[in-house]
Amino acid sequence: MNLNDKLINIEQLSSNDVLESLTTAILVLDTNLRVCYINTATEVMFEISQRQAEHIPFQTLLPGETHLLTSLRRVISNGQALIEREIQLFLPAAGEIVVDCSIKMLDVAEPRLLVELAQLDYQQRVNRDENLHTQQQVVRGLAHEIKNPLGGLRGAAQLLERQLDSDDLKEYTQIIINEADRLQNLMTRMLGPYQQSEKNQVNIHEVLQRVRQLVDIEVDERLKFIADYDPSIPELYADFDQLIQIVLNIVRNAVQAMHGAGVIRLRTRIQRNLTIEKRFHKLGVLIEVEDNGPGIPKQLQDSLFYPLVTGRADGTGLGLYLVQNLVQRNAGTVSCTSHAGQTIFSIIFPLELKP
Repeated sequence: MNLNDKLINIEQLSSNDVLESLTTAILVLDTNLRVCYINTATEVMFEISQRQAEHIPFQTLLPGETHLLTSLRRVISNGQALIEREIQLFLPAAGEIVVDCSIKMLDVAEPRLLVELAQLDYQQRVNRDENLHTQQQVVRGLAHEIKNPLGGLRGAAQLLERQLDSDDLKEYTQIIINEADRLQNLMTRMLGPYQQSEKNQVNIHEVLQRVRQLVDIEVDERLKFIADYDPSIPELYADFDQLIQIVLNIVRNAVQAMHGAGVIRLRTRIQRNLTIEKRFHKLGVLIEVEDNGPGIPKQLQDSLFYPLVTGRADGTGLGLYLVQNLVQRNAGTVSCTSHAGQTIFSIIFPLELKP
């Protein structure tokens, strides 16, 4: 069903559950390009409430934007619907985003414009998560196949060592045993934590505080933490220890990238109307770990959560892979944006009551 066909009059818009459940931003403007209505996704995108947005000029939401304004005026002038692909917009709160934009005149008592903004990185994130899930299944299968014969290999080397009299030859069997142990440990880490998640109601700020305490022991005064928390966030249903491991891995990566000197900002926010693993959730919690380090190399960013991908000579490439694994075990999603001077890891978990 066409969304526009469901809109009969402007009074219905604010109570239309269809609009409120959409993950795309919906705005209704009058012919003077003043805001009449925005849905929840628009509130999140522009970080403004319906009450704050009502009757303000559209230009106030996107200062300096001229291309989209021209398109809006064209639709008002000729009444023809318009679709714009891959428009770059700069949001005062969130920075640059890329959207597909649909504009149409509404057939209501007074002329109104319906504007829909679909942020492109949402679908890209869905595709990335699906590809990563497939990659993880392949890796776990390979890890099992490699791990199974390692015990036999190690045992055979030990038996051989007992039959040898030469210390020089025993040195070679020790190499086999040590390498088998190393590979066994590597495969165990690639398979991820094997214990079942123990989920309970968790205060996310207690998790972040525990991580700060752990990291404070390892660093000196050159590293500064900034807490930017939303105190209204309710408890979420998750595994407390696994959440600590998730944030701790990310924070330690940031510390290593900044060589122990810099600023790490821990931020929490409420998210509304989000889709995780193809499931719609009315509420979620966003946890961001932001640092002012050198940034992640461009060539690594698309494969950041894949196993054995690392930018450090001494890295195993398993830390962020395990982060992704643990986030998924707790029904969440994780993503990263990075450039020189700023890296942000964003973790989102649904806020739901204990089943």
